Amino acid sequence: MYKKIALLLLLFTSVNYAQEVINGKIVDENNEPLLGANVFWQNTSTGTTSDIDGKFSLKKMEESINLIVSYIGYKTKKIEITSTEFITIKLEAVTSLAEVTVSKTKKSTEHSKFQVTNVQTMGQKELLKAACCNISESFSTNPSIDVSYSDAVTGNKQIKMLGLTSPYILIAEENIPSVRGASQAYGLSFVPGTWVESIQITKGAGSVINGYESISGQINYEILKPLNDIPFFLNAYAGMGGRFELNTHFNQKYSDKLSSTLFLHGNTRQVKNDMNHDGFLDNPIGKQINILNRWQYNDADNGIVSFLNVRYMKDEKQSGQTSFNPDSDRLTTNAWGSEINTEKIEISNKTGYVFPDMPYQSIGFQNSFQSHQQDSYFGLNQYDIHQKSYYSNLLFNSIISNTKNKFTTGLNFAYDQYDEMVALNFAKDFSRIDNSVGAFFEYTYDNLDNFSLVAGARIDNHNRLGTFLTPRMHLRYNPWKDAVVRASVGRGKRAANIFAENQQLFASSRSFSILNTDGKLYGLNPEIAWNYGLSFIQSFKLFGAESEVILDYYRTDFQNQAVVDVDFSPQQVLFYNLEGNSFANSFQVEFTIEPFKHFNIKSAYKFYDVQSQYKTGQLQRALQAKHRFFANASFETHIKEKGQQWKFDVTYNWLGQQRLPNTASNLPQYKLKEYAPSFGIINAQITRTFSSVFEVYVGGENMGNYKQENAIVSVDNPFGGYFDSSMIYGPVFGQMYYAGLRFKIK
Repeated sequence: MYKKIALLLLLFTSVNYAQEVINGKIVDENNEPLLGANVFWQNTSTGTTSDIDGKFSLKKMEESINLIVSYIGYKTKKIEITSTEFITIKLEAVTSLAEVTVSKTKKSTEHSKFQVTNVQTMGQKELLKAACCNISESFSTNPSIDVSYSDAVTGNKQIKMLGLTSPYILIAEENIPSVRGASQAYGLSFVPGTWVESIQITKGAGSVINGYESISGQINYEILKPLNDIPFFLNAYAGMGGRFELNTHFNQKYSDKLSSTLFLHGNTRQVKNDMNHDGFLDNPIGKQINILNRWQYNDADNGIVSFLNVRYMKDEKQSGQTSFNPDSDRLTTNAWGSEINTEKIEISNKTGYVFPDMPYQSIGFQNSFQSHQQDSYFGLNQYDIHQKSYYSNLLFNSIISNTKNKFTTGLNFAYDQYDEMVALNFAKDFSRIDNSVGAFFEYTYDNLDNFSLVAGARIDNHNRLGTFLTPRMHLRYNPWKDAVVRASVGRGKRAANIFAENQQLFASSRSFSILNTDGKLYGLNPEIAWNYGLSFIQSFKLFGAESEVILDYYRTDFQNQAVVDVDFSPQQVLFYNLEGNSFANSFQVEFTIEPFKHFNIKSAYKFYDVQSQYKTGQLQRALQAKHRFFANASFETHIKEKGQQWKFDVTYNWLGQQRLPNTASNLPQYKLKEYAPSFGIINAQITRTFSSVFEVYVGGENMGNYKQENAIVSVDNPFGGYFDSSMIYGPVFGQMYYAGLRFKIK
């Protein structure tokens, strides 16, 4: 079978497979991969650098049998190569050399020049620049992700990528889809930031390995690994408005192969705040308990690694008028209030096996079971959903002739049982079962010099979406030194969970109407879109300072979309299949510079043109700024002998005008302007490290104290026909300051 596949790919790519290649991985003393290590043949100019996973590939040469491996801050190592077997090279750190301290500086966010896809990795260093209480708040220092509030009642934050909301982003936990379906609205707030080791952000069409639903991009977050974790970690946080959080991690190593970490998270807010004096809480009160027990088994000698996660989460939120008492006012007109109670249980497992005699060949098996139950009401509107899901993915990785030609193939299965009850201007049970089975094949070619590609396709059979093909392709080319050009194209298809994804509209007096009835999900047809992208990265020195410029352009074209129309009438929300054009154009230019050591400046300008065809015509997407500007500056002092250090970080976000949904037919006092004004937000944080195990931090959000006026329409009559809390474009609470501490036992 391999010979047939190889023959087909040979005809397609015209590649010479006969070249022998050396493959390996560069790691430090803690087995952490080293990005950008130099690997070259002794006495030659032929070499390469390691990628984000520390891996490298290099053609074998007759001129030399010795590899020279070097990395700043580490001892240079010479390795004699006698075979083509996969090798792991461990470098030893250098603490001093001739009274000169040598140190390694790693960027907090890395834009890979080696991977074919346009991916950037946010490490823990970046996540610690902000309080980062949960994942939804961790992107404030990243210009590629836009963070905004969904409504003026629940306090929920939503993210956007390439001008499209989070349902069009495949969000995964270690490549297992995690925030989808019932968890789409609030799922990111259920992942504590201190649990996260890194976040990978991929723009545009992602890999077919992870599924068919990704349209605008993928976000994958990695949880801390028990094998490398420290024995104890504590993070305590307190913010204005009565928000308190506590995170503790307990790590136990039972043997060289078996380790476990217990993650405990709790947060609470019991103080009622109304900073804009409109009679409604600016932030919900409530509490959350979140527990994760994570096990890791690692048998490197036999090529086996396995993870087991067991998790329980319970979250309770209350919002609405300050006078609301759920015991006496629930689902009455005494006072407007809302409660959202969520309980989640999750069990997941990942097991991988690398063939000892063939290190380029491996097999992996992923399984995940989730139960996500939400019981909620918003004034007189009720919404209950319970999703029970099972996801399974089987992968096989190998090569065709040599490691310049790799492939991944496999099967996956998804099962979702929804118990969904909606009681709005109508009451209906939308319970259903969705299931799908799919097969995929992804081929990777790398000439080990300046060109690589990933071409993949998958075929799926879904009981509602039918049988369909998902093709995707990515190209990378290095035209000259320190430059990379990427191109991508891919198709995505998804079933829109229109109620779970638009819960902010429940906090209004709008009536809900679904205009189509012939589709297989709420009467609607599946969403289908193509994404096209171009990206360019160039690193250079500007007046002697390390600098980098990044240009990204992406376009998403919808063949069909579940249109959410709030412009037809301010008293209605309509759901219907797209009739006409819907697209999103996204352009971003990003510039970073390090004027001097440990001082970094990052800036970005973004332009969005996002339009859809509505009943009233082709319109710009509401509550989407066309122009945005981002700037971040960070500085760290030199680390003293006892680990003492200061860290400073400040971020500025400016948003241009945003079109507001049409309110022309409202009473004069409830009419809004056509556009919201532009505004800017400043966040800052100072961290003082007293030793390698203890540090404190203080920070502020929205330090300019910008507050949206009239955040809630008809706030004086929440049970009237004009009430709407979803017209939010900016913060409501105003400035907020916080403090916290981190303590470690190493």
